[in-house]
Amino acid sequence: MSRSRASAAGTAAEVGYRLGIESLDLEARGIARHEGKVVFVRGALPGERVLARRVRAKPSYDVAETLAIERESSQRTVPACPHFGTCGGCSMQHLHPAAQLAIKQRVLEDQIERIAGLRPGMILRPIAGPAWGYRFRARLSVRHVPKKGGVLVGFHERGSSYVADMRECRVLPSEVSDLLLPLRDLVGALSIRDRMPQIEVAVGDMGGASAGGAGPAKTGRTIALVFRILEPLSPADRESLRGFSARPGLEIWLQPKGPDSISLLAREGRLAGSDLESGLGYRLPEFDIRMPYRPTDFTQVNHGINEVLVRMAIRLLDPRPDERVADLFCGLGNFSLPLARRAREVLGIEGSPSLVRRAADNAAANALAGRARFEAANLFELSPEAWHALGAFDRVLVDPPREGALAVAQALAAPGPRPRRIVYVSCNPATLARDAAVLVHTGGWRLAAAGAVNMFPHTSHVESIAVFE
Repeated sequence: MSRSRASAAGTAAEVGYRLGIESLDLEARGIARHEGKVVFVRGALPGERVLARRVRAKPSYDVAETLAIERESSQRTVPACPHFGTCGGCSMQHLHPAAQLAIKQRVLEDQIERIAGLRPGMILRPIAGPAWGYRFRARLSVRHVPKKGGVLVGFHERGSSYVADMRECRVLPSEVSDLLLPLRDLVGALSIRDRMPQIEVAVGDMGGASAGGAGPAKTGRTIALVFRILEPLSPADRESLRGFSARPGLEIWLQPKGPDSISLLAREGRLAGSDLESGLGYRLPEFDIRMPYRPTDFTQVNHGINEVLVRMAIRLLDPRPDERVADLFCGLGNFSLPLARRAREVLGIEGSPSLVRRAADNAAANALAGRARFEAANLFELSPEAWHALGAFDRVLVDPPREGALAVAQALAAPGPRPRRIVYVSCNPATLARDAAVLVHTGGWRLAAAGAVNMFPHTSHVESIAVFE
């Protein structure tokens, strides 16, 4: 439909226009062209022909939403969640999981080629796992909305600051999904319901045999709920939260200020005391590691994929029993401790002193204190001189946040002692590509391999792993 034909009934933005979808962008929107202008189309898939309505116009592109599908992709599937399309937690449920992973692999390769001008020597087999019930971490927004019947608890609506009216969530474990409606009632009865903006969720699974002297084994899952409170609780509020925690494996935490201000209030109906400890943690059974953590500590969202990712990263890095290894952005020791089972010595470096202390505690709990040690340092400002002052390393693992590891890449590219191999775990293909360009074009490294990791099924988030030699 041309703009001139649509003018009688209004503009094309009001009536709609037909588009052929060429590809997907990083937000899982279909990409089309209309009269020479790029259009990003929500809800459309490559190969489809759709009738779309423009919802936003920019000088260089439009944003549109799908009104009807005239030619459907063979990869389209029926979303499992009734809230898909309204809730902003997922963007790709309408696409078959295998096709999601293929698109993420293509995004990774395209970013590396476009930004770095590189192609990996080998494409690694993508890492995939369960598509549902995988999300062991989440931040749920809380809003008291009288017009919608009271308190809402859930993710934001797509492209909005409003909280979605969620009654279930298929990517959360079923035990957490089942808490969404009870949490509405709980918060709605509290005196500070208008001063509680979010609930952070962390799920741990410490089931199985005890590892390396780490204490008695635990079975079943632990669900920690961290209530962000902007005012103190009343005695009645505390009793309500204690009663809510009576469910098996449930912990209630309070966060009055920043993430380090959290405190355990109650667990399984018992108020916190000196003898009440958190049950949060996860296991890496191949390496005989148990990893306790606090609910606001950084851990991977998808514990099943993390277990496979750790296994692959260690295999690709291939540390030897007589070698010294560095784990940069080490966090709690997710890679450091498994590496210490294989290498002579591991040095983990992390910017947060509190995480460094907990990583050291985890090393001791797993009988690895003699082989893994940890230091706090700002790796975003790492200089080649500071890097070389740490001594020579045989192998290096890098696992940065979305900002990437530019300073680390520059230090590794500088003249001086060089490790035999680098494994780079990334949660942002654009910063991985930027850092790869430094390592290869400045440092003379070779991008030996790269592959996608589907850490977040049904979202456009691309996790990946790369090997440099």
